Formats: sequence, C-alpha cells, structure tokens
Amino acid sequence: MKRVNVLDLETSNKIAAGEVVERPFSVVKELVENSIDSGAKNITVETIDGGQKSIKVLDDGDGIHADDIEKVFMPHATSKIKNIEDVYSINTMGFRGEALASIASVSNTVLRSRAEEFDFGKEISISGGNINYIKDAACNLGTTIEVNDLFFNVPARKKFLKSSSRESAYITDILNRLSLAHSDVSFKLINNGKKVLTTYGTGNLLDAIRCVYGKTICDNVLTFERHTDIMSIYGYIGNSEISRGSRNNESIFVNKRYIKNKLITAAVENAFKSFLMINKYPFFVLFLDIFPEYIDVNVHPTKSEIKFRDDREIFKIIFDTVHAALRDSIKDSFNIPVEEINNDLPDIGDKNKGEDSLTKDGLGKIENKKDLIQLPIDLNSKWQHNYESPKPAQDKSYIKNQIQEYNSKDFQLCKENNELLKIDSNCKNENDEKNIEMEAKFPKLNVIGQFHNTYILAQYGDTLYLIDQHAAHEKILFEKYKNSIKENDVIAQILITPVIIELYHEDFLYYTDNKEIFSKAGFNIEIFGDNTISIREVPLILGKPDVKNLFMDILENLKNMGSGETWTIKYNAIAKLACKAAIKANDNLSNIEMDALVEDLRFIEDPFNCPHGRPTIIKFTLNELEKKFKRIQ
Repeated sequence: MKRVNVLDLETSNKIAAGEVVERPFSVVKELVENSIDSGAKNITVETIDGGQKSIKVLDDGDGIHADDIEKVFMPHATSKIKNIEDVYSINTMGFRGEALASIASVSNTVLRSRAEEFDFGKEISISGGNINYIKDAACNLGTTIEVNDLFFNVPARKKFLKSSSRESAYITDILNRLSLAHSDVSFKLINNGKKVLTTYGTGNLLDAIRCVYGKTICDNVLTFERHTDIMSIYGYIGNSEISRGSRNNESIFVNKRYIKNKLITAAVENAFKSFLMINKYPFFVLFLDIFPEYIDVNVHPTKSEIKFRDDREIFKIIFDTVHAALRDSIKDSFNIPVEEINNDLPDIGDKNKGEDSLTKDGLGKIENKKDLIQLPIDLNSKWQHNYESPKPAQDKSYIKNQIQEYNSKDFQLCKENNELLKIDSNCKNENDEKNIEMEAKFPKLNVIGQFHNTYILAQYGDTLYLIDQHAAHEKILFEKYKNSIKENDVIAQILITPVIIELYHEDFLYYTDNKEIFSKAGFNIEIFGDNTISIREVPLILGKPDVKNLFMDILENLKNMGSGETWTIKYNAIAKLACKAAIKANDNLSNIEMDALVEDLRFIEDPFNCPHGRPTIIKFTLNELEKKFKRIQ
C-alpha cells in the first residue's frame, strides 16, 4: 500500500500555479485586478514576446505597507477578506490570496511599492518562490511589479505556450475587457515597445468602447437598462451590421468582474434572434450589478465562472430587457407602431423556434433576397460556361451536340488540372492506364426536371432521386477547393481595387499568426500600416465574394480553433466558407446544367452530405411511392 506524502511548500505552490497561472494573460489579469482593487486610476502594462519574456504592471494605487511586502507572496495571504463569511459579500476582484504566490513560484519577480504614509518604498526580488532580497527603494506612490522568464523552472508548462503573437492577442483581449469594465480607469498596453491600447478613464462606457473597438462599432450600438430591487442590468448591444461569426465580441460583467456564462449569453442571443442573420452572433457589453449574497464567485480559481441563486429569474430579466431595447430601436428607426413589429418571441425552451422566426422577420427577408440577387459564378469550374449563359435546347440533336462539346472541353480541363474524374465511357476507355479514376458513388441518373427551382428530380430504374442543387454544388466546390489547397494549386484572381481592412490589434495578431494559411488558401495579403492589411488577390473559385466579410469570417473561425488544430482542419473551415459561391435555391437551371451538376456529384469523395452536414440527395423507391398512393399495402 502506498503511503501518504505531505507535499512541501515549493511543490504545492507550483501545482497551484497551474490552476491560477495558465499562461501569460492569466498573470496580466491577476496583476491588473490587484491594481484595480488598490484604487488605481492609471494602469500601464508592458509586455515583451507576448509576456513570455517579461510582463510589467505599473499603477498609482494605494500601494503595499512596508511590513507586508513579504507577506503578499505567502500562499493564501490577502487583504480582501478575513474569514469565510466575507466570501459571501465580496466587492473586490480578488480574494483567494493565491495569485502572487503562484506567479512568484514560476518566474523571476521583482516588486516595488510605496504606501502614502511612507516617504520611500520597498523592493523585493523572488526567483522560483525563493526570496533573493528585500530592500528600501525610491519609487512613486503605487506598485510596480515585473514578472520575467515565466515558467523558467517549469519547462513542461512553457512548452505548451502558443506563439508570441497568439499570447499577445490573449493579453490584448483581457485588457480590452477590463478597460470596458472599469471605464473610470485609464489603461495603457505596450507590447514590444509599441502602444496597443489606450483608454482615458473618462467614466463613460461608450468612450471605452470607442477606444477598444473603434468608431464603427461605437456608431452601431444601442443602450439598454433596467433596475429591480436586487439587481441592475445595463450596457450596449450592436445591430446586425456589426454581428460576427463568433462570440468573441460578447462581454459579460457581474459586479464589474469579467465572466463567461452560458445562461446570460443564451438570454441575449435569444432576445436578438429575430433581428439577426442565422449563424451570426451579436456584439454586446452587458453589466449585471447584483447584491453579492445572490451569487457565488468562489467556483473556480480563475474566478471566470459564477453561480446565481435564481437562474430562471436572471434569464428572464436579461431577455426582456434586451428584447425591449431592440424592439424600441426598430420602432424608432422605421417610425411604425410596436404592434406591427414581429412579436413572435422564441420560446425559452424551444431552440428551433428562434431560428424559424428569422424567416418571418423583415430583416431576415431582406438578407435572403440580397443573397438571391447575387449569383457568384465559379469561374474555375469545368462547367462554368453552362451556368453563365445557358442556351435553349431546341431539339434532341442540338442537346446531343452540346453534351459532346461539353464532355470534350471538360476532359481537356480535367487533364490539365490532374482532376481524374470519370465523365463518360469514352473518357474512361481512353485513360484507364494513365489515370486513376474516382469511382461513381451512385448510378448515372436521368434528369427529369426541376421542382421549385431548388430541387433536381432524377430517376434511375424504379427509383426517384431528389437532389438539393445548392447543397450539391456546395459540396462539389468544397472538395474542389480543398483538394486545390492540398495540392498547392489554388488559382487566384487579382482584384481591380485592393480591399483595405483595418483590424483590431487582437485580430491583426491572429492574422499574422496564420498568414501562411491565408497564403496557401489563395489570398495575397500585404501589411498596409498599423493593424491594417491590403487584400490584392482572392481564390478564383470564390467567384465574386464579399472580400471583407469573407476574410473576417475565416479569421473568426481560426480564432475559435486555436493554434493547436491541424492545417487540414483549418483549410476545411476556409473551404466551407468558400461554398458561398455555390448556386442558390430558387435559381432556374437548364437541363444541361442539371446534368452537369449531377454528373459531377457522382464522382466526388462524399456526395451524400454538404460540408455543413445536410443531405444532398434523397431517394424514393417505386414501392414507397405506391404505398403513398395506396396502390399497395
């Protein structure tokens, strides 16, 4: 039987550091929150190499008493609480007393601080949890702490850190959130000597939003506010113009503490569903001020999670507040009575109803019509000439000649691009020895016609096939683009006018970390100044894309994946977005176009599902149809 060992202080501190100090941004978060708790009005953060080499935090707060300069680095030493009862009435950012001890145990730390009642300060140096010296030092009122060589004595943890640009992006993100939560504090972030963020501490939340996200975001937000006996809810939510493909622009603060909470996120998103496109998420900054006894913040060491005494009440109040603000905004914009606005609110427990309500809403209809007007053509497709200008078929001989001409051109293009597709029997017989041909996944179908300009009807023997033309073309383009990327054979088209995009600093860092992926996917992008890029070429297969939105969607996907994902997965995500160039529902197709589409679908790797998982083809046997008509039992 194994005996029980009592871990020494150094080992236990390193283990605790694994929970509190996950990466450099965790250090920045803990130190800045300490500065906020000290009453600082000016906080400066300086980092080198994404915080891996150096993190420096300066503030003008109350400082640390000279006699406590050593105590602050002891485990569970804190000035925020005295006993367990205080945990249930916490009004500060920190309270656990683990942060400084954990940070000092895995880095070389130097802290200088002076309290108001002293004429000089104290300086302490700690390496790996061991004190090097304590001495008097000349310093301003407040605290300065430097954390150097993070994880120098924990190489296993250091090995799992991401690139410097990615770590810098994490630090930028957390400073952005903290500056929103404390608009009365002036924040400055300097990375590798370059100023990244500056807020002015005016106390106006809208000013902080402008400093963090820029003028475009600031001009497209509306305010909401509600007060009850136990809580206050207020903040800003963006309109559909600034919605994004991920939740990265959603900020939730409970008693000024930045948290992540699925309950609150779901409440806001459900309230916004009727006003937003599918697969888009709103921009919002939400503050919930509530009596401390109604929440529990002692859930996780990082204090990023929180529990509420009454989840249902929180959900209802937030949902009602946000939805009322949005409805009032729509009424004011269009100058129409509230009763005429779509009032079909999604049921809280019904996930699908919220999505259905989008098609009933006026904004959703406008977006769908816009999509139908634009029909990007795949200029690199081997049957693009048929889609651009289909010619009316006047007789059978004309159709036969057209098909023969199509097959001839198609085979030549296949040969040039090394796309070994089995188009017809002649193609197969002539090239069996030269090419390894892909096998057809379903038999050659006889196209009957088109239903509702959306579904292709075809038959084979006693079986009827229904093919979703959009899903089918989407999957064809997806595999074509994915294979082009894999073979490093993406054809790019030069834009007449380069697209200039000014990114947030965080997004710019994500781009620089993934610029090779964009390059291999067929984008030619150049740096055009601070946090600004110029897109000069895009993949030809995209047709006529909305370049800016496409780039941002790809970047959001890459941000959500993280750098640990393989390139194949990232390229798949890019290819899925490229499928927006596919033909749409309600597009009228000629027989030749439908034949070409179905024939291409037969020879791709997986023709039965679109990139998003929806079926592309459904079959009905004669037996099933006769049962429907009661011809047989």
